[in-house]
Amino acid sequence: MYPYLLVAVGGALGSVARYGGGVLVGRVWSSSFPLATMLINIIGSLAMGLFIGWLARTTPAWQADARLFVAVGVFGGFTTFSSFSLDTIAMLERGEIAPALLYVLVSVLVGIAALYYGGLLLVRGSA
Repeated sequence: MYPYLLVAVGGALGSVARYGGGVLVGRVWSSSFPLATMLINIIGSLAMGLFIGWLARTTPAWQADARLFVAVGVFGGFTTFSSFSLDTIAMLERGEIAPALLYVLVSVLVGIAALYYGGLLLVRGSA
């Protein structure tokens, strides 16, 4: 139960940070371009890289709890794109170039297609 609590509390904090970041960017930038989402994805990916790199370098005794709370919870709530980025880099570092490219292409293209067909075709009845 404890791991779920770490993820839940971290996720709540990350989600609130994402919402706050979107509100803040919206006050400065009023456009149909999704700048807030793009910036949150970039910031979340940078933060994930810094955090995972720091964990790998220091290896604290509480590493597993920190990974659950911060990486899965906070950054997962802030943006799952950071997890996507981490997964992709991990595959590339292992030399798994083709699987990494497949993962990126399928995740992005099929994810967009799923939203389009689910939202427009199935629910609204128009495509």
